Amino acid sequence: MRLQIPLTIILVMGIFTLVTSFIPAKPIADVNQMFRNWYIGIITFFIFLGTFNLARSNAEKIKKQGRDWQYSIILLAFLGIMLFFGFYRGRASTEEGQPFMYLYFNVQFPLESTMYSLLAFFVTSASFRAFRARNKEALCLLLAAVVIMLGRVPVGTAIWKGFPTVTEWIMNYPNAAAKRGIRLGIDLGLISMALRMILGIERSYMQ
Repeated sequence: MRLQIPLTIILVMGIFTLVTSFIPAKPIADVNQMFRNWYIGIITFFIFLGTFNLARSNAEKIKKQGRDWQYSIILLAFLGIMLFFGFYRGRASTEEGQPFMYLYFNVQFPLESTMYSLLAFFVTSASFRAFRARNKEALCLLLAAVVIMLGRVPVGTAIWKGFPTVTEWIMNYPNAAAKRGIRLGIDLGLISMALRMILGIERSYMQ
């Protein structure tokens, strides 16, 4: 019984969601919108649950003084500060000039920018390994990457004015075709996974 109830819910909701995509009747659309609102509420609950679990795991780490436990103190401190200012004035806390938004734009936002800027070094390292002309495919990738990089910087235009035009052609035709092929494969994978879940074949999410 514990197995059949979740499978039945997945089956009914999956078929209903699929039907609403092809039958835009008002009663069905209203019920679908109600389910979407429930979905937002469930996601909000899981965000709260994830925050609680994050605080609990870091508190245990501080208690046991595990590896880099000092950073857990900083995390919990700022988590508490942001929660306090967020609940202090409710939705008004998101207005410009409020402490919540001040901390977001002057602390969290710069930290996020710093973290993402570090990815440039990892991308450079990965590109160096990937662009080695070991075979014909790698050689084509290397040449395309060089042309695109030259077409995106002023130095490339100074070398040859045709680099921007060639770059746009590569991005609009070969690159766009490859992206559509990848997206098509991803969509087919999502469809097959959804069907497996609706039919009860895929049950890994229940473990």
